Amino acid sequence: MILTVTPNPSLDRTYEVPSLGRGEVLRATGDRVDPGGKGVNVSRAVAAAGVRTTAVLPLGGAPGTLLAELLVAQGVDVTAVTITGETRANISLAEPDGTLTKINAPGPEVTPTESALLLDTVRTCSGDASWIACCGSLPQGLGPEWYAELVTRAHEAGARIALDTSGPALVAALPARPDVIKPNAQELAEAVGRPLATLGDVVKAAEELRSLGAGAVLASLGADGQLLVCAGGAHYGTAPAPAVRSNVGAGDASLAGFLIAGGTGPDALASALAHGAAAVQLPGSAMPTPSDLRPEAVRITQDLPLDLPLSEPATA
Repeated sequence: MILTVTPNPSLDRTYEVPSLGRGEVLRATGDRVDPGGKGVNVSRAVAAAGVRTTAVLPLGGAPGTLLAELLVAQGVDVTAVTITGETRANISLAEPDGTLTKINAPGPEVTPTESALLLDTVRTCSGDASWIACCGSLPQGLGPEWYAELVTRAHEAGARIALDTSGPALVAALPARPDVIKPNAQELAEAVGRPLATLGDVVKAAEELRSLGAGAVLASLGADGQLLVCAGGAHYGTAPAPAVRSNVGAGDASLAGFLIAGGTGPDALASALAHGAAAVQLPGSAMPTPSDLRPEAVRITQDLPLDLPLSEPATA
């Protein structure tokens, strides 16, 4: 069982539009509503793969109720921590060329009592979890040290932790030694305080975060593929995506694929790549099923092209 924790979940409504013009009346060609939040998406992808998953979520108001109902309909077990604030709703505008414009609401404020209950709930639910994926931004009321506390408590319970967050929350959690962290290139650059222009730069940044406490670094590099740096060395992989429809949740699907395959080594990296490539070819934040995957198209190597320039260099 894979347990996920999403401190700031959302309802995500995606509109597909022919083009995006400021100040214009836009007529959508399609729309959908999905449960949102990085950990929520990980659970959705895990469930789509036929693996048992539980999502621990702070939920409030009618949006929170609908979010839970949508998740249960997708085969995700939900353990809700009731909060006084209302769960946020986000909007995405997807254009035919894959360009995505997102409007993310800030979300409710979580009280100290609700924060403590959320931590206790994760501990209670973690008994039979093979992995706990802690994902996304922190809502108002939770300081950057919150994830560090969660990692510490989870380790005390004997669970392995995959952490997908950024900024001060990521840096603060490193001394607690999360087993895997999953930054993208931009988040890596911010964490080490310098720009990253090549694959070699990404490798050095990942090794630096490992020296600060991360057990392994699974770095998403967008169209350039993914990099895994762990105790067993560095592995780099790519997977083609012939047509990009929406990249919402693609990184979360990738993390789900990594954990489903055991969360260590090149085989897990290959699964992450296959899931991520499949996800970007689906509408909105739809998660891939096994029939969507093309594992034969994945390429993994330990002979890293360190001088490979990133398509989108990351700035600190």
